[in-house]
Amino acid sequence: MDLVDVPQERNSTLDGQRKVVYAKDAQGRLCITASSGWEVEEIVTTQALDHLNQLSLQAKNDVKKGLVSPLAYWMHTQRMDEALLAQSSGFWRWQVRRHLLPKHFQQLSDEKLARYAQALGLSIQTLQSVPD
Repeated sequence: MDLVDVPQERNSTLDGQRKVVYAKDAQGRLCITASSGWEVEEIVTTQALDHLNQLSLQAKNDVKKGLVSPLAYWMHTQRMDEALLAQSSGFWRWQVRRHLLPKHFQQLSDEKLARYAQALGLSIQTLQSVPD
């Protein structure tokens, strides 16, 4: 992209901020410039956020039905998936999947709950429940 073609369409998802992008200057050299975003980026970001919010809401409903543990709700609320939560908490991915089941989550020791709580930025008490 040329320097003069860098979009400046005031992307609302950037909340008035600007971001750095790379573009070619008049001599064809790559340089860094600021962009306030463009419409396509805003649409895609908004769709992704809507999807993540739907995952959180679905997980919250599933917790209330007893299908998944509160860990599933907090994982989605913090914009994580199983792989990222496993990496952040130090558990294997198969362990995270297992702990997403209410039966196994209820059996977790305080030490394991603390690892999840730290990875999610929550207290243990908050981790064990979902908001109304």
